[in-house]
Amino acid sequence: MPRKAFVSGTFDLLHSGHVAFLTEAAAHGELYVAVGHDECVFRLKGRYPVNSQDERKYLIDSLRCVKECRISRGMGLLDFVDEIRAIKPDVFVVNEDGAHESKAQLCREMGIEYLVLRRLPHGGLPARSTTALRDECTIPFRIDLAGGWLDQPFVSCYHSGAVLTISIEPTHAFNNRSGMASSTRNKAIELWRTALPQGNREQVAKLLFSYENPPGTKEVAGSQDSIGIVYPGLNRLEYNGAYWPYAIESVEDEEVLAWLERRLHLVPVGPRAPEFSVLADTRVTAEGARSLAVAADDCWQAIRGMDTAAFGRAFSASFEAQVAMFPNMVSQAIYDQIDACRGLAQGWKLSGAGGGGYLILVADRFIPDAIQIRIRRQYAVF
Repeated sequence: MPRKAFVSGTFDLLHSGHVAFLTEAAAHGELYVAVGHDECVFRLKGRYPVNSQDERKYLIDSLRCVKECRISRGMGLLDFVDEIRAIKPDVFVVNEDGAHESKAQLCREMGIEYLVLRRLPHGGLPARSTTALRDECTIPFRIDLAGGWLDQPFVSCYHSGAVLTISIEPTHAFNNRSGMASSTRNKAIELWRTALPQGNREQVAKLLFSYENPPGTKEVAGSQDSIGIVYPGLNRLEYNGAYWPYAIESVEDEEVLAWLERRLHLVPVGPRAPEFSVLADTRVTAEGARSLAVAADDCWQAIRGMDTAAFGRAFSASFEAQVAMFPNMVSQAIYDQIDACRGLAQGWKLSGAGGGGYLILVADRFIPDAIQIRIRRQYAVF
């Protein structure tokens, strides 16, 4: 009986990178492919694929390296479970971007070999990804992990403290108005079109901050947005009553960054409403600012020590300190979603101050229907 290989994925906007991967996977057995159905793609990525599930199946079936293509019937990262049980492959092949512990665990349970391939273009061809083809833009987003609001002088004047940010690759079409610094990113696209310029990081970040906040701006966007986009890796920004931090400390250690990105899971909760005002009913106090600063310090230490439990506690504490001063950040619907995730995660917060966007969970295990991010290193990898 011939050996069987299995691959799953979206395979939207079929390109040379897909074909190179599938051809390599087919070298390990007759190749069976499961493409995610449209609703599953929407739940995972927050957008529908350009090509429908039927068209994607047709295109994959047309490749000579593919034995058979099916449309997955499940939901979430393991939407293909029914298909893999029916096909009974000898090896499950993933590329390094699609590798996930939940897939490896499924293979261990089913006695299937789990093989991770590097993303390599066919000889002489450029590296391709669907995201790059969709956006043609490598300008990153950013996530603030802890201390958010301390970049505003009206908060850090009460107590100095740090904001922790990570710069993340645009591997997903993250929603606008969702706390991922998309407004600042759009300004960066106006300035530089498709890629951040080379040069001194602080000077580039200051240019972006100044462009977004010209003279006369009434509500100044915090500088953590521009810094969080420009600076790769994990960054600690120290504020003391000014718009710009007096110190920036960066972590680009691969072990720490890989540990961190494996523990962050984003669950879409929808963008905030256009009329939303987070500054209504604020309760900024010295005690509140101090609590936010302490939580950021604890979060920093937990990440540097790669301690998931401590990271989760500090992550949630930072969020609670934010909400205590800015109660409009959350609604009952958000609280209900947090309650539903308490058994799955060690910590949680919203992706910014906007009252919507993504619920970010800290967990060392698979979270159904969650998005995982890729932290930007010194050089972008697609």
